[in-house]
Order: sequence, then structure tokens, then C-alpha cells
Amino acid sequence: MYGFGSKKILLEDFASSALTDFGVIVINGYLPSVNIKQVVITIAEVLWDHLKTKRKCSTGSKPKHPFSSQSTEDLFLFLDGQLPNEKDCFVCTVIHNIDGPALRDSESQQYLARIACCSHVRMIASIDHVNAPLLWDKKMVHTQFNWCWYHVPTYAPYKVEGVFFPLILASGGNAQTTKTALVVLQSLTPNAQSVFKILAEYQLANEKEEGMPVNTLYTKCRERFLVSSQVTLNSHLTEFKDHELVKMRRHPDGQDCLYIPLASEALEKLLQELV
Repeated sequence: MYGFGSKKILLEDFASSALTDFGVIVINGYLPSVNIKQVVITIAEVLWDHLKTKRKCSTGSKPKHPFSSQSTEDLFLFLDGQLPNEKDCFVCTVIHNIDGPALRDSESQQYLARIACCSHVRMIASIDHVNAPLLWDKKMVHTQFNWCWYHVPTYAPYKVEGVFFPLILASGGNAQTTKTALVVLQSLTPNAQSVFKILAEYQLANEKEEGMPVNTLYTKCRERFLVSSQVTLNSHLTEFKDHELVKMRRHPDGQDCLYIPLASEALEKLLQELV
């Protein structure tokens, strides 16, 4: 579900009216933190309870081992396994803001994609950020999530979701900005990432300067065979600027200088995670 406005009430109304015959769990992606492993455990527990309720599970009254002590791979085997006469038994997972701050990292999205393609799981989710599709590659979109897209502009205020925005900004601004920048960079070409790294390394080594002169960046990129012309470099810079990864300001001597609007610690962490 996408479109302007909160979709929280819409999704919950759908769950309470159309999904009453199934086990349902709700993930609030707008919360500052979400434990993905606990999500998988909860889905497994709900599926098991649903099986017991139907009295069609032939494996006993409880699993051999508590789900909380099982490995993630074992949990996925259970969620995607063959259950006797239970082809239509599944858990519906409702995710508010699957593009929320706590879920934007690659690992969380990979887990959610694996959950979505399990045979005993069905997923419905909402997105609100215009760049949310950048979180997924082709395999995730077409094979794992396999989304059906619905445009549902509710124009409803983000009353519940908005409560947590100040908390996120106050407690984890740098961490969250780094996470968002990493998601965007990983969607770009290897050459673009290498250009960004050159700029980042220069900024860390010359913290007192206004930024890196465009000509200097071009020279270094040519030396490393990352760009063949100024036009190629400009296309990378335009992409960086569009995503607010890089900004420009004028040096006292009149040169245009590029800089990354991140604190040094955040920039160092970003370079470490950008493989």
C-alpha cells in the first residue's frame, strides 16, 4: 500500500475484517527499533498456535524445542516446510512502514523478504518514503516479496507514526542518517561508490577545509580510471546531490568544493559498512 497519508487504520481495518480466519501479527516499522529475530520467532509461534487450534497438527501438542532457542534457519524451515494437510494454513504479517527507520538496513529487508516467500506466510505492508523501492533488488521485488501494488492515498495524519520522529532524531540521528546513506549508496554502481569513497577519505583527512575541490576530485578519479570525462563525474555528482549525500559550497578562493554532510564518526562508520 502506498500513497500520501497514514495507512495504519486502513491496514488494521483490513486485518480485523478480512483476516479473521488466520493467525495475524503486526509489525510497527515506525518504531525506533524492531527485533527481526523476535519477529521470526513470533510468526512461528502464531503458526503453531493456529495449527493447534485447528487440531490438524500431527506432531504433538508442542514443538520439540522452544522456538526462542531454535536457529533462524530452523525457524524458516518450519515456516516454509511441508505440513500434513495444511497447504492453506498460514500467518498473515501486517507491516506498518516496511520502509521505517528501524527496517531500512539491508539485513532487516533480507529477513523480511525471506519471511514473505515462506509458504505459510502472507504479507501486507505500507510504504511512505518516495525512495522505498531502493531498498529492494529485482529478486526481492519479483521473487520473494512479489508485491501487488495498491495506490491508497488516505490523506490521514501520521498521528501515531509521528510520535516517534523526535525520539529517532534525538537519540540516533547520526546512526539513522548513516543507515539511510548506506542504503542509497548500495543502490548505485561500483564506480559511483568508489567516487564517493574518494571524497569521503579526503574529507576525513582534511577536516578543517571547506571541502574537496571539484577539479581535485576529477583528477583523482581519472587516476583510478573511475571516470573518463568531466561529464561522467558530473552524472555521479548529480546523483549524490539528488539524494543529499553530497553538497557544494564556495571556498574563499572562489573554488567550488564538495562535502558530505555527515559528522566524522558517522562518515567513518559509513565507509566501514560500504563494502
